[in-house]
Amino acid sequence: MAVRRAIVFPGQGTAGGEISGEVRDTVQSYIGEEEVPYQLSVFARSVDLFYRLRERGVEVAAVAGHSLGEYAAAHAAGSLGLEDAIGLVAERDRLMSESSELNPGVMVAVVGTNPDEVAAATEAEEGVVVAANLNTPRQTVISGEKFAVNAVAERLGGRKIPLRVIGAFHSPLMADASVGMEWLLDGTDLSDPEIPMISGIDGSVLENAEEVRSALRKQMLSPVRWVAVIERLSKIGVEEIVEAGEGGTLVRMLRDFDVKIKGRKAEELLS
Repeated sequence: MAVRRAIVFPGQGTAGGEISGEVRDTVQSYIGEEEVPYQLSVFARSVDLFYRLRERGVEVAAVAGHSLGEYAAAHAAGSLGLEDAIGLVAERDRLMSESSELNPGVMVAVVGTNPDEVAAATEAEEGVVVAANLNTPRQTVISGEKFAVNAVAERLGGRKIPLRVIGAFHSPLMADASVGMEWLLDGTDLSDPEIPMISGIDGSVLENAEEVRSALRKQMLSPVRWVAVIERLSKIGVEEIVEAGEGGTLVRMLRDFDVKIKGRKAEELLS
């Protein structure tokens, strides 16, 4: 009996990598002689791995993406065309970089503290700080102004890990970038997903083009609720997630979940 698999796509904080074939050609056609933007390199690597998995005959029961990874998931689901996705991701990189320069901020992972406690601590702080990534039952990322993030982190128990990112993603400091992405997404043609796509905002199954558009429009200012994603995948009977990206971050996070889902990196299936 075939294993019921989901393909998941990582977001920022991971590395790009080599790309080939249609993905490489389409990226080069878009950027010309320019250096590939960071977010586009991550997206392109994820999609290239997905294409290779598909060529190997790997069957996909669902797809999901963590933050930036939702663009790769939308493409893999058949909702977002490759050329449109490349353009959107490149603009996302630019807009978020500009917002980070205008409104500097930081992100810190809090490990070993209850997510509800983390969220309550951010709500009690006067500065701009939010629970941005609810990654696992024991790992939550806080994001916002440096002084506010540090103040919250000092009040919480657990281990604190500063993230190597350029700004305070999924916080109000990304408001300008969010407006720009909403405008771009409103002008992009989307199709109904051919493969079930799980929303990173709330773990719901996105069933049509407008639901995908809405999820992508909201994601920049909304928390990534990866806990809800994994719970949804478990409910629909997924037995294994395959991470299409570098590093294996999403696979490692499965250790914190009480679900019967195994994790593998795409390279393991392709080797």
